Amino acid sequence: MKNITTYQNKKVLVFGLAKSGFSAAKLLHNLGALVTVNDGKPFEENPQAQDLLTEGIKVITGSHPLELLDEEFSLIVKNPGIPYTHPFIERALQRQIPVITEVELAYEISDAPIIGITGTNGKTTTTTMIGECLNAGMEKGVARLSGNIGFPASEVAQEVSAQDRLVMELSSFQLMGIIAFHPHIAVVTNLYEAHLDYHGTREDYVKAKWEMQKNMTPEDYLVLNFNQEELRRLAKKTRATVVPFSTQEVVAGAYVQEGIMYYQHEEIMPVSQLGVPGAHNIENALAAIVVAKLQNIETQAIVNALRHFSGVKHRTQYLGEIEGVRVYNDSKATNILATQMALGGFENSTLVLLAGGLDRGNEFDALIPSLEGIKAIVVFGETKDKLIRAAKKAGISTIIETENVETAVPVAFELATEGDTILLSPANASWDQYPNFEIRGDRFIAAVQAVKNK
Repeated sequence: MKNITTYQNKKVLVFGLAKSGFSAAKLLHNLGALVTVNDGKPFEENPQAQDLLTEGIKVITGSHPLELLDEEFSLIVKNPGIPYTHPFIERALQRQIPVITEVELAYEISDAPIIGITGTNGKTTTTTMIGECLNAGMEKGVARLSGNIGFPASEVAQEVSAQDRLVMELSSFQLMGIIAFHPHIAVVTNLYEAHLDYHGTREDYVKAKWEMQKNMTPEDYLVLNFNQEELRRLAKKTRATVVPFSTQEVVAGAYVQEGIMYYQHEEIMPVSQLGVPGAHNIENALAAIVVAKLQNIETQAIVNALRHFSGVKHRTQYLGEIEGVRVYNDSKATNILATQMALGGFENSTLVLLAGGLDRGNEFDALIPSLEGIKAIVVFGETKDKLIRAAKKAGISTIIETENVETAVPVAFELATEGDTILLSPANASWDQYPNFEIRGDRFIAAVQAVKNK
């Protein structure tokens, strides 16, 4: 960790806690800043605030009083989930108080070079793949995962050395709060329309993602998905050295040709040997291959890592085989696009799909082409009637309605025979029945285990 003096005796406000705010507050306190924490959760329900108070950090909870800004803070470190339209943040910006997110702090103190990964879909899987490829072949140091993947960047950055690599998943929310942040390698997996409730327009969403490369130089590498025309255009608007990947054509980076993944004409491995299914995971693997090669990882180490990669929990995660039936948990598929991408990795004629969840008002006509030929579908949650309509239009003959994920699992095993696959890929958020997609996925895993234990 770099011993910086930037924040010594500077008044800094940490606005919003959760994991990242908690980590940022402790780091800034250790760097000699005069830290104030402001969080909306009441103090008696806020163990993180209680912990920080015992360390001598000023804590204000339960509301966000505007008069706090009268304390003349030099800086605000904002929780990424809090929008810039929040009245407190708007007022702070009017007073020209800099507002950053904790990934900026991580960059400032990190001794390790940063590999940043962003995009709409595939960030977590690609980040994990990159970490495993690097750790399979690094002779010195380790690759440490951090950022939006669940490990606060400002916490992990305190623990890495110059021989390590800080592999950082970055959301658009985090990237809006950077100033000097400068990764040595940056990856954009893809760009689709998302988070418009936060960003307002697609243009602003893309602009936030593109912030990642703003401080990069020709000595840095920007890894882009050339399957997307938008990223091809953006490739002309960076000083970084662009290294493309594509599943559709031969490019100057990583690509697929006749079922084989290559890097700059060097054969890496057959697509069929990749440990996780799906066209989207081929793209993720190509991005990981580029990064690993740029870090001088031997080909065989990359192959070993990708062959044994079983997926990230809740993201087309392979749960094993029960009496000849393979089972996958893709609870993270909270929208139609994610389920479309997941379905692309399976043979529909042997697939039993579990889907359903929160009704956001949309129909599922866009999913119909991907549903065609599926052996059976089990639906649940608020959207089950809409999914039934889509399944009928897709010509699925076996459509079963059930209550939730737990009751769907034994039904799916009744429908599946040896050689089939059961896939949970809901195409919906979980909030009608579960607090989040992780709990929904955990309930699915537990229900599968119950079948296995019978």
